[in-house]
Amino acid sequence: MSMRPPTIRDVADRAGVSKSLVSLVLRGSGQVRPDKREAVLRAVRELGYRPNAAARSLSEQRTRTVGVLLNDLRNPWFVEMLDGLNSLLHDNGLHMLLADSRLNRRSGQDPAGPFLDLRVDGLVVVGTLPDPAALAAVAERLPVVVAGAREPLLPGVDVVANDDEHGARLVTEHLVGLGHRRIAHVAGYGRVGELRRRAFEATLREHGLGDGIVVEPSDMTEEGGYRSTVRLLSRAERPTAVFAVNDIAAVGALSAAEESGLRVPRDLSVVGYDNTSIARLRHVWLTTVDNASHEVGRRAARCLLDRFAGSGTPGGVRLAAPTLEIRGSTAPLGLPG
Repeated sequence: MSMRPPTIRDVADRAGVSKSLVSLVLRGSGQVRPDKREAVLRAVRELGYRPNAAARSLSEQRTRTVGVLLNDLRNPWFVEMLDGLNSLLHDNGLHMLLADSRLNRRSGQDPAGPFLDLRVDGLVVVGTLPDPAALAAVAERLPVVVAGAREPLLPGVDVVANDDEHGARLVTEHLVGLGHRRIAHVAGYGRVGELRRRAFEATLREHGLGDGIVVEPSDMTEEGGYRSTVRLLSRAERPTAVFAVNDIAAVGALSAAEESGLRVPRDLSVVGYDNTSIARLRHVWLTTVDNASHEVGRRAARCLLDRFAGSGTPGGVRLAAPTLEIRGSTAPLGLPG
């Protein structure tokens, strides 16, 4: 008995159809009659046939894979975004390959190099890259979508993100509405960090609080958030509320408050951004901005699929609307404890 794997010819013979019709069914073509499609799929199941991905990529000039370049695997904000991205890619017969650009940079590699070597059909860049201009050369060779960041604005590159300015405004309005007047911002870097900081400052000015604006830079990590908050809490007039650029930095802020003997939210209100799984942990229960990660992921996948279908648009920015998730880390100023 032969142990060779079944071929497309075997499937065609079993179903009583041509090889080309089997190929149409396997590609999901809508041009096949339902009875013929069912006969082919039944033969595939009975024979245990698996398409030869390598041979198919040679014949189609496509690998049916999408490279996903993450800014930093340690930050969990992108998990739901990847879920939204992958669900739509999977529905369209595409697979994700992940790489961490931070690790690639430390080893001296071109972050997108391995994906080009693997001949991926497209690239999704997740988060803020230190050198976004490096994507220009990649974008000339294959479709590129940036998700969750606001740069780069390159020809033919789609940018899909949440509206950072609106999200930061929601946070600042919330804290002002609770009676806080000394509100500090643990800021981030890149275009996202800049947009959140500027909206924070503009909203305070609109409420007549422009003279007391306090911004402490950070690197958007837990350690960075901790160090920045330690500096803020050592000020002569310490803030009564801290808006951190992301949830991870906000966790660092919570640690700094606890070390200083302050209780959250009685003595200090803390807000994050991203609505990560960490913010939803019961003992953290962080007020934060839901940045519509899942929707951003689906929109990024849709942009890529449109590019594959031959959309010749010049690229642009598409923003999803964020919402404020109020939990247990914020309270009215002077709340009795």
